Amino acid sequence: MKSISAKSKGLITGTMMIIISICIYLVKKGFDNQLQYITYSTYVAGILWAMFAFKKETDNTATFKQYFAEGFKCFIVVTLMMVLFTLIFILLHPELKEQMATLMRAELVTMKDITPLDIENRIAAAKKFFLPGYIMGAILGYLFIGALITLVAAGFLSATKKN
Repeated sequence: MKSISAKSKGLITGTMMIIISICIYLVKKGFDNQLQYITYSTYVAGILWAMFAFKKETDNTATFKQYFAEGFKCFIVVTLMMVLFTLIFILLHPELKEQMATLMRAELVTMKDITPLDIENRIAAAKKFFLPGYIMGAILGYLFIGALITLVAAGFLSATKKN
């Protein structure tokens, strides 16, 4: 039986994460809730799936570098997919920017030492950087989580390899 490559596992994992994210958005009308941890758990599970399958394929003789490379192939594909999904989703839902501005305005109005002009300037700046900020957050977040999980798993798997 032919094994599934780490890149293909990344595609499968990324697709599952996108489906889960859309379902969460439809059910909860947003992403800012506890259910989002299901998406991150799927991400971690996909990386571990790629790495443990590689361990089995190599009969537990792979090195740290090989394990890390396998995890990297998976998490980089997922990261690219999720960043693309985030970009498309935000472009298709411009109301998200307005919701952010409304929440920000409500919070800023409660502050005593800020003028109405300052409030409008801050909101304008936040709107300007909404898309780049969201995309940068997605890139850094997924890369950090993927690298961390891959690093820890590669260390664990290479420490338990056969001699």
